[in-house]
Amino acid sequence: MGFREIIDSWRKIIRLATKPSREEYMTNLKISLLGLTLVGSISFIIRFIFITFIFPQAFYGG
Repeated sequence: MGFREIIDSWRKIIRLATKPSREEYMTNLKISLLGLTLVGSISFIIRFIFITFIFPQAFYGG
């Protein structure tokens, strides 16, 4: 793929790109926040289990 072909493909993408509507933006925002919350919750649960049951002496001294 030559340089000219890359530039042409970028031009096509830019011509097709549009600004998202408010509804589409809010939907994407909700999905992103839900994903972040889910990943954060899972990591908190794993860390809690690790600290509480697997190596409590490493964190509480002992």
